[in-house]
Amino acid sequence: MVKVPLLPHALALIEKYQVHPKASNERRLFPVISNERMNGYLKEIADICGITKNLTFHLARHTFATTITLSNGVPIESVSSMLGHNSIRTTQIYAKVIEDKLSKDMFDLRDKMKPPSQL
Repeated sequence: MVKVPLLPHALALIEKYQVHPKASNERRLFPVISNERMNGYLKEIADICGITKNLTFHLARHTFATTITLSNGVPIESVSSMLGHNSIRTTQIYAKVIEDKLSKDMFDLRDKMKPPSQL
């Protein structure tokens, strides 16, 4: 078990589902559905929104790990714990994806530090 302070959106979802019968019966925060069904729902959402990328639950976890946490400075140890990884090596796979962002960030920093005469 790990204690994680929750963001307001997460708290709102917990409140929304706290009276859901399936979640209550299974003593969970949310009703649990199969990965296959979840991916089906994500495909429907993508179709409605005109998204051509194949959305999956795995992609959502990957996006959370890279775009939402690591790219915003959350330490990899914290991300590893949030994802439930037993080894930080598993989480380091996600960290490789943000190397491109690191490169872009350094180029942006270089441009910001140029004297006005060089811009």
